[in-house]
Amino acid sequence: MSIFRDRQVKFFSFFIILYIVLIFGSGMWLCQTQIAASKSMYLEHDRAIVSVLLEQGISKEVIANAVSSTNTSAAGIEFLNDLGIKQNTLNALLPHFSQFQYHFLLMALGVCICLTIILSIGLISFLRIRNKLYQQTEKIIDNYINNDYSCHLPQNSDGEIFHLFASVERLATMLQAKNETEHKTKEFLKSTISDISHQLKTPLAALMMYQEIIEAEPDNADTVKEFSQKIGAALKRMEQLILSMLKITRLDTGNILFDKRVCPVQELIRNAISELTTRAVQEKKQLIVQGNPNETVICDMDWTSEAIGNLVKNALDHTEAGGMIKITWESTPTMLRILVSDNGNGIAPEDIHHIFKRFYRSKYSLNTPGIGLGLPLAKSIVEGQGGIISVQSVLHEGTTFSVSFLTKS
Repeated sequence: MSIFRDRQVKFFSFFIILYIVLIFGSGMWLCQTQIAASKSMYLEHDRAIVSVLLEQGISKEVIANAVSSTNTSAAGIEFLNDLGIKQNTLNALLPHFSQFQYHFLLMALGVCICLTIILSIGLISFLRIRNKLYQQTEKIIDNYINNDYSCHLPQNSDGEIFHLFASVERLATMLQAKNETEHKTKEFLKSTISDISHQLKTPLAALMMYQEIIEAEPDNADTVKEFSQKIGAALKRMEQLILSMLKITRLDTGNILFDKRVCPVQELIRNAISELTTRAVQEKKQLIVQGNPNETVICDMDWTSEAIGNLVKNALDHTEAGGMIKITWESTPTMLRILVSDNGNGIAPEDIHHIFKRFYRSKYSLNTPGIGLGLPLAKSIVEGQGGIISVQSVLHEGTTFSVSFLTKS
């Protein structure tokens, strides 16, 4: 039975077994003692009778026959009745039996008291241990209710109660994980709202200023055209900011289900740079794609294309005219690595550990376009699919981003 797997119950059961054995042993000892006492009483009674008869001059042969005889007669019974010695005679009136009874009751009482004390000690010890366990459990569960998970229920023993403790611990672990997730979600949303509010202040202020300028010079066509274009650019920047933040938020909260499948790497890169080749030509920057056209990778085509595209955009933003951005890929038996390299401005050592933070802008890139969300979005997309993204850079020499994915599921 599973109840006997409980160590405390097992020890108490062992104690009860020993107690029962002790009862039988005590009973046997008491019986043996009383048999010996009965024999002693019988002999003492016979000695007294024989002594009296010898003093009266009765022959030894008659006395021997009387002592060894087991026969009774009506005359003998009547004689004893006349003496007041019969079945209903008070024990106190029978000297030998009275002494025997006194010793027997005294010994029986002593044995019962000892057995009761032993049983009480065992039972009280078991109940105290159990009560201490229950009090400790109640305190820990109260802590769980108050979101304090620093203490844990004992789980180092078998038995029903400890199986129950294990179930409560699993429930507490789930609640703790849920609370931590909710806390992180709240902090993330708080941070996201704060970031969006902060980032929208500048374009909103610019929009209000542009609107005031247009209202002040409504008849000046050049002014209206110029600031209308600036309004359009500001609105586009705000739209890009909000869309990027929504994407990052959905990715970081796990609300995106990636459609991972085997994708040709060449097609992946083609989709990533399809809208950037014209910009590269206009800015007189060379965009080179190089790799085995037969290589494949397991990923979500659309999301991964956007991540690679963001890395290429970052390279274009930080490369001067005449510079080169190179996209290559290489494979191992289990991994495929995509490299986006440029010979642009590079990243300062003090900035390289912060480039994946939202809205982070290095002091060397204040004059470059962008809103500071391209690299964080790329990181969320890659890592959300179980990939790895890393960066190596030398200031004023160039930067290489590396994206690695499994080639086999």
